[in-house]
Amino acid sequence: MTDPALPAARHVAFDWGGVFTVGTFDGRSTQNLADRSGVAVAHVRESYFRHVRQLEVGAWTLPEFWTVMGQETGIELPYAEFEALYLGSVHDNAPMYATLERLPAGVRVGLLSNNYPVVSDHLRRDPRFARFDALVFSNEIRQKKPHPDAFAALEEALGVPASQVAFVDDVQENIDAAQRAGFHGLLYHHAQHAEFERELGTWLRLPVGVQD
Repeated sequence: MTDPALPAARHVAFDWGGVFTVGTFDGRSTQNLADRSGVAVAHVRESYFRHVRQLEVGAWTLPEFWTVMGQETGIELPYAEFEALYLGSVHDNAPMYATLERLPAGVRVGLLSNNYPVVSDHLRRDPRFARFDALVFSNEIRQKKPHPDAFAALEEALGVPASQVAFVDDVQENIDAAQRAGFHGLLYHHAQHAEFERELGTWLRLPVGVQD
C-alpha cells in the first residue's frame, strides 16, 4: 500500500516540435522544400500551412497532402523524394534527449504532439523513444492541442492524474491549455535548457541535470 504520508509521485510529459527539435519542424521542412525546388518559400508555406491541419488530425495521408501541395506550388518532386526530405528536416535538440535519458526509472514519461502520418511512425521507430511510457499523436487521436480532448487522451495514456504531471511545451497557448486540464505547465526554449532542467528537477523533486 502507498503511505498516505508520502508525497505523490510526479511525472512529466513533453511536446515534440520545438522541444525535442531545435526550431519548428514545419518551418525547416518548408524551407528545405523551397531550397530544393527553387519555389519561393512564401508560396510553399502558403500551401503547406493552409492544409497541414488535415495531416495533424489524420484526415489526409502524407501522399494525399503532397499531391495537393505539389499541384498548388508546381513543385515536381516524386513522393518518395518528398518523404525523405520531409523526414530529413528534423533537427534534434540533443540536450533534451540527454535529459530524457537521465530521467529516473520511477518517473513516467509521456509525449503529446500535434504530428503527422509517417512522421509519427518515424519517431516510434527511434530507439530513444523507448523511454516514453505513452506516445499520443494528434493524427492518431484526430484531435490536436490545445483542445481539451488532447490533454484528456494524454492523461488516460499515462495512467496517472494530470495533477501529478508536468507538461513541457514551447507554445504558451498549449501551456495554458495544459494547466486548465490540471497539468503543471513548463514553458520551454532550447536556449534556456539548463534553467529548464532545474525547474523540472524542482517539480519532480529529483535531480535531472548533469551532476557535478
